[in-house]
Amino acid sequence: MTALNNFLFIAFPYIAIGIFLVGSVWRYRTNGFKVSALSSQFLEGKAGFWGIVPFHIGILVLFLGHLFVFLFPETVINVNANPVRLVTHEGIAFTFGISVLVGLIFLMTRRLTHPRILAVTTKMDIVIELLLLSQILLGCWVALGYRWGSSWFASDLSPYLWSIFKLNPDITAVAALPVAIKLHIVGAFTILLLIPFTRLIHFLVAPFHYLFRPYQVVMWNWDKNAIREPRTAWQIFRPRNN
Repeated sequence: MTALNNFLFIAFPYIAIGIFLVGSVWRYRTNGFKVSALSSQFLEGKAGFWGIVPFHIGILVLFLGHLFVFLFPETVINVNANPVRLVTHEGIAFTFGISVLVGLIFLMTRRLTHPRILAVTTKMDIVIELLLLSQILLGCWVALGYRWGSSWFASDLSPYLWSIFKLNPDITAVAALPVAIKLHIVGAFTILLLIPFTRLIHFLVAPFHYLFRPYQVVMWNWDKNAIREPRTAWQIFRPRNN
């Protein structure tokens, strides 16, 4: 088990991070116009709403929650010292986990049953969705079977992850964790490794800067009313601003 733990929690994380970084840069530079989610809303949008919204909101909240525990473990431990806050924290996390699970099931069903979406589905779409499904199921299992995950994440997993980024990996605590939690960790690094080869890469080019940029000002260089008379049903000459 020592050799397996060394590979899964020391070698594999560095392999995953390396492929993610190099692969993402390579894909963007060689095929930048396809770094997107290949939105299927043009093919079908009504049923997709019930999968897209709960999945994306849930996955964003869970990601930010995991990131916060990783970055500020001491703060999380202090917050969880109050039982009410701990139960509230865990309840919110599990609720959004169920949201992701329900949304993903809707999206997978929609993908496999809608002919037009199935026509543009690739093998990697199926692989990454099955991997996400197993990861969410494992996460819910861990949340129910190994309670107060935010606390032991802060005390055990955060130091391990920091040791990976500091290039001085320490897997003492991780090696002693239950198998379900180990699989959840390995699943996370596997998803990271596959991002450059799947549509998940679209989150790297999401237009988050739109939230902070100033309002766009549209200026006309002509009298638009004189060029196109809105009360006229048609014109002999094609408008110059069309």
